[in-house]
Amino acid sequence: MNDRHELTRRSAVALRALLKAREISAVELLDTCIARIEALNPYVNAITATSFERARIEARAADAALARGDAVGPLHGLPIGIKDLEETEGILTTYGSPLYRANVPTHDNTLVRRLRAAGAIVVGKTNVPEMGAGANSFNPVWGATGNPFDPRLNAGGSSGGSAAALALDMVPLASGSDTGGSLRIPAAKCGVVGLRTSPGLVPSDRKPLGWTPIAVVGPMGRTVEDAWLQLAATVGQSGNDPLGYPFAMSPTMDGRAPTDVSKLRIGYTEDFGVCEVDDEIRAVFHRKIDFLRREVDICEPIEVDFDGAHRCFDVLRAEAFVAGLQKAYETDPDSLGPNPRANYKMGIGLGLADCVRAHGDQTRLFRRFQTLFDRYDVILSPTTPVSPFPWAQPYLKSVNGVALENYYRWLSLTYVVTLTTNPALSLPCGVDHRGMPFGLQMIGPFRGDLALLEAARAFETLFASSDETRRPIPDAAKLRASDVDLKSIVTHPPMLDALSASNASASAV
Repeated sequence: MNDRHELTRRSAVALRALLKAREISAVELLDTCIARIEALNPYVNAITATSFERARIEARAADAALARGDAVGPLHGLPIGIKDLEETEGILTTYGSPLYRANVPTHDNTLVRRLRAAGAIVVGKTNVPEMGAGANSFNPVWGATGNPFDPRLNAGGSSGGSAAALALDMVPLASGSDTGGSLRIPAAKCGVVGLRTSPGLVPSDRKPLGWTPIAVVGPMGRTVEDAWLQLAATVGQSGNDPLGYPFAMSPTMDGRAPTDVSKLRIGYTEDFGVCEVDDEIRAVFHRKIDFLRREVDICEPIEVDFDGAHRCFDVLRAEAFVAGLQKAYETDPDSLGPNPRANYKMGIGLGLADCVRAHGDQTRLFRRFQTLFDRYDVILSPTTPVSPFPWAQPYLKSVNGVALENYYRWLSLTYVVTLTTNPALSLPCGVDHRGMPFGLQMIGPFRGDLALLEAARAFETLFASSDETRRPIPDAAKLRASDVDLKSIVTHPPMLDALSASNASASAV
């Protein structure tokens, strides 16, 4: 293909078909992605540690396998970005923390191992907030990730690097993870698709508290079908995740009857009754709902009781952070940034009664929420309460003049859904009042991940027909004209390319 971007802008599903037909090579695709990364990453800082040389070796092997006619996996030859919270063998994994500036794991974790086994080629890691804390992807190791539509603004987090890389066609696939919205929020802010999976559907072996359902890993892509493709390569039980359960699915949506939008029963809410949402975002959301109302069977506001959700999430989230940060905090508390340190201090101040109450509240919230799906197929809300704000502002302090009580309270539209454990997806739905991507949060029934994806594909097809709802595309030329310093908070940047554990350990500072 003469236009290199013409190749990278194609969906992962389309690229998979071209690779299998040998109309393109894995080497050609990888080199085109690397060229795209080198051209655009300096403007958004989405990709951190890279693994280009190793990826080239793997791409040549992928082409050889296809030439021999070998049976190959569903992601064979597709480049992928891996969030810098996931352990990757031989590739620098910092978690955005100075504590791990030189950390090069000796093995892949379960998620990465499954992606590689399916044939994916890891080109590098994607940026995160320090220790994954917060929804603004900046840290003292790599700096900040800027929004592909305006690099002065934040790309969300904690999967901000993955979302920005996808939006700019640097990679066809990227991994994400989600506790309070870490996958959905950046997908919304960058105009891509992100699926918060049902707990246990995709095993995660990095949770210190294996029985908690609030932290999950999941796929990110530019289309719903791309998210499905990545999901299919990662599902199924694992001995490392006690919440895991047997599951298998086709790698593509081919042959599945399309969901009939006209028969969908939709319930919607601006705020779940407990979340602060900017008045202008409420107005944007209602425009999207008005568009949908003409196309579906039922579209009506829901009555939902989320009383106690904020305190419940505070406690459950704090439990997880205490478990993950205890060793670091007790060794050197000053080595942690303000967000991780605040999470730890909140957690150690809790008592058994707080924990019992939170777990009881979550159970009650779960049971109340499930009754909605007797009437509705999908619940809709905005994904985020505000348009993207500057990444130099660490977090949102107020909405409509109402002060927020902590640095993550502005994530409540997504974290109240986390508490229910239902699968939830952020789908691009046009732009907001400032011309930035608007994400529609779609929530499916308990363990109804595939039904949710099928409904999302139907919406995606419908949305493509209108300027009001069509997925926005960032302007690369405008991006190149920017002069934002996204690495201004970095004091000792580590090396970039990591071919092996030995040279990475020696090079990283």
